[in-house]
Amino acid sequence: MTYHALLAHPSSPAAGELTLAAEAQRLRADALTLRFVLSGPLQQVRVPAETSGARADELWRHTCFEAFVALQGVPGYLEFNFSPSLAWQAYRFSARRVGMTPAELPAPPVLTVGHRERPGVPGPVRGADDALVLEALVCLPEPYADGGQPLQLALSAVLEDATGALSYWALRHVPGRPDFHHPDAFALTLDALGAERRPVTDPA
Repeated sequence: MTYHALLAHPSSPAAGELTLAAEAQRLRADALTLRFVLSGPLQQVRVPAETSGARADELWRHTCFEAFVALQGVPGYLEFNFSPSLAWQAYRFSARRVGMTPAELPAPPVLTVGHRERPGVPGPVRGADDALVLEALVCLPEPYADGGQPLQLALSAVLEDATGALSYWALRHVPGRPDFHHPDAFALTLDALGAERRPVTDPA
């Protein structure tokens, strides 16, 4: 797997020494694993306290990691929200920001959160000694569980700083206000066999 840098939107508060990276892998036709690594002075970030991990709305109002999943040739997409509190949410959209409904999943996502970086992690987080790592194992519903079709992913995050201000991070930003739902934000392709392709424009 390959880590990809997530970049703060130009309108977001200054990120300082914070860096954020993410990776994704298709374990099998109906399962994804996602990993987000936030490194740097974590005291600058408000991290929600751990809870029982129930499904919850509006997680994006605080520090939250996100993944959007689309199937080539199929209208609509899925949105996953993962909080460091272990709360999660999944929505299904019929088109861009249209028809939002709770997505029915074969099983709830499995989230794990660590507060120190693991040794040997490659990419832009190598050598970090202070990091928040969130991993999510996601079971995909139909038709996204079709192993014969590539998936398009948009990886993003919302970070809340110590003052309560929000910054918006993504693999790719489009001009204007932050918009994780824009088609151009789906910059990462996972093919039918699970091999990861580089984004069209890799910001790392």
